[in-house]
Amino acid sequence: MNESLFVRILFESWDMLLEASTYILFGIAFGGIIKVFMPTDFIAKHLGQGKFLPVIKAALFGIPLPLCSCGVLPAASGLKNQGANNGATVAFLISTPESGVDSISITYALLDPLLTIARPLAALITALFAGFAENIVNPPQKTTLKTSTLLPMAGQTTMGANPFTGEKPTFLQELNQGIKYAFLELWGDIAPYFFLGIFLGGLITALIPDDFLKSYLGGGLPSMLLMLLIGIPIYICASASTPIAAALILKGISPGTALVFLLTGPATNITSLSVLVGILGKRAAVLYLCTIALFAVLCGLAVDQLYVMLDLDVRAVTGKAAEIIPYSVQLLSALLIISLSIKPLWLTIKRQLSTL
Repeated sequence: MNESLFVRILFESWDMLLEASTYILFGIAFGGIIKVFMPTDFIAKHLGQGKFLPVIKAALFGIPLPLCSCGVLPAASGLKNQGANNGATVAFLISTPESGVDSISITYALLDPLLTIARPLAALITALFAGFAENIVNPPQKTTLKTSTLLPMAGQTTMGANPFTGEKPTFLQELNQGIKYAFLELWGDIAPYFFLGIFLGGLITALIPDDFLKSYLGGGLPSMLLMLLIGIPIYICASASTPIAAALILKGISPGTALVFLLTGPATNITSLSVLVGILGKRAAVLYLCTIALFAVLCGLAVDQLYVMLDLDVRAVTGKAAEIIPYSVQLLSALLIISLSIKPLWLTIKRQLSTL
């Protein structure tokens, strides 16, 4: 890779970071608010009995939670251990990594309003059908929920009363904990993958000629199936997949094909599937994977058809949300994101070097 090409990749990546940074800050701040106002034990006690209602609750609970496909695994295991049935656990496992307030805000920044709505809606539909199918095939047994045990989420932190003094933290103390969780712990988990996604997005924009991918991934069932083969085995979180999808769309792939990538990449990978077998068993894991693949393709085809019916050009709108943000605000947001990312990026590099 020559120097001029590398500089161009960095410039393209920097442009993406500028477009997304303000929305990223909003998304992770909202993730901290959710941590404060949606206690994990409250979530856990609603997901036990019944074939359908726990699935609906689990899918809806999972949509805004900012957890990636690996971070969601201990949370789902906690749900299962506390008595949540298989269907509710499957629904939570699908809806949570495919969406999240952080990735929704980045989707709005880098893509367009229609895909911003379609992404969590498709995740919700997929989660509901997968959960219903699991509970119909394997009806849940009556269990007693252990509501005294808190659901382990990312970081295993709890914002309850002090176990030694019995004093409940004040609102400001809880808000402070939520902010620390959002900007240190939550973003620390996402940052390495997000910057990898930003770099890959810049690489695609700089290297691939305009409309090159249109002949292969321009839409239709073959494009969706090819994207399934790309999206299912790789590990990429919802936030990191968004800049890659934006770059692919600008190079000619259809919005529906991009949606297949946005749905399968965060929800499936070799590591999470192996853990899933341990939590739910082989049959449930196969049903989980098949449902995601089926509904990713169906939703992708539906989205492509919707763009045709509305006569919309997704490339004309992609990334335009950032235009309403003044450049000075974008720049300050990008610099803040970089400063928050130095430590997690260094720890990731250090960890990778230690394995060599």
